[in-house]
Amino acid sequence: MLPRVVSRCSESNGVGSTEHFWYRVGPKEIYIDSQRDNKVFGYGNGKIFLSKDNGRTWPHSLAFPDAEHIGFSYILNNGNILFATETKLYVSTDNLKTYRPITVKAQDGSDYIPHTPQNPELPGWYFSPLHGVAAWEVKGKEMLVWGNYGNVMGGAAPINIYSSADGGQSVKIAYAFGQNPQWRDGGKNGTLLGAPSNPVICRHVHCVAYNPAENAFYACTGDADRDGKHECHWLRGTYDAKKDQWNWNVLVSTQSNTRYKCGGINCVDGKVYWISDANGPLPHDRGIFCCDPADIPYPEKHTRLFNPQYECANMIIQDGVILAAHYATASPYNTGIIYSPDMGKTWAQYDLKELGKRSPTRFHRKNAEGWFRADLRSGWIKREEVLFIKPKGRRR
Repeated sequence: MLPRVVSRCSESNGVGSTEHFWYRVGPKEIYIDSQRDNKVFGYGNGKIFLSKDNGRTWPHSLAFPDAEHIGFSYILNNGNILFATETKLYVSTDNLKTYRPITVKAQDGSDYIPHTPQNPELPGWYFSPLHGVAAWEVKGKEMLVWGNYGNVMGGAAPINIYSSADGGQSVKIAYAFGQNPQWRDGGKNGTLLGAPSNPVICRHVHCVAYNPAENAFYACTGDADRDGKHECHWLRGTYDAKKDQWNWNVLVSTQSNTRYKCGGINCVDGKVYWISDANGPLPHDRGIFCCDPADIPYPEKHTRLFNPQYECANMIIQDGVILAAHYATASPYNTGIIYSPDMGKTWAQYDLKELGKRSPTRFHRKNAEGWFRADLRSGWIKREEVLFIKPKGRRR
């Protein structure tokens, strides 16, 4: 099936329609930051909110002066809610009656304290991810694992992969990237940030995903080459629960015009899927790819399922549906959606023009009513609205 560029204007009830899905924009008053089943966490007007009926009512709320600075949240299966501003991490264990700060633990067990920025207005993004799915059941226990998408705005930040194995009660650094001279606090001659002993550097984490078939995690980073060093890597990590220890190996380190500069890693039926935002001189190595985990380092063993032509790095797969998006800054689409209802057998592309020039990011799994959730960002960084997409039918 060839890609199509189609948009349907929103209906009077605020719900738009394409051949494959319905779509709608979230409320203006409360920014819906994360969802799980019937629960929704949001913020606005100096408060944080919790709904248990997918946003129809908001019986739980609490004053939180830094609400507009929230860049990450997650609802755990035990009901705990983890959320973060630029440099501070919090957890609520009682449906937002209260919340408390979390001090992240470094790999050696010490407290991990964010740096003091030279400019207090630019503290860096320590906890905000680009990927929306960050928790999986691992050997009967839910684990939360994510990486920060820093060094894009708001100041420089060290780049880490974080994990919680106790339902959000505590958070530890699973992997700390090295000091990148390009991304210093205070500019070109400013303070180096990151793990001084690690030669592996990056600009930021694009995605972390879990493959239950091999009990392993995968992470990819961006973006370019800096002083002869690659920022683009794929890592494979395993977690020893008894020892509470991580082991990571770098599978690939390469330049930006390859399929390894990517995001949207998903693991389905033992295979690894991802979407590339390769850039640089022509030709571009772009597309949605699939392979066995052991074949990740070998491009000749990959299958390209579809090529949207433009830079894309956000994707989710659930119930046979592959949902991905264009970056508005790198594509002629206003709000571009890439869609397959059948695990990549057929494809369609839609431009939801009436939503404006927006980049969908941070795809969350469907809620109990079948709606995916994503940020809508101007450029690819600044949050504007929330987009919900509901598949019309499953064909696999």
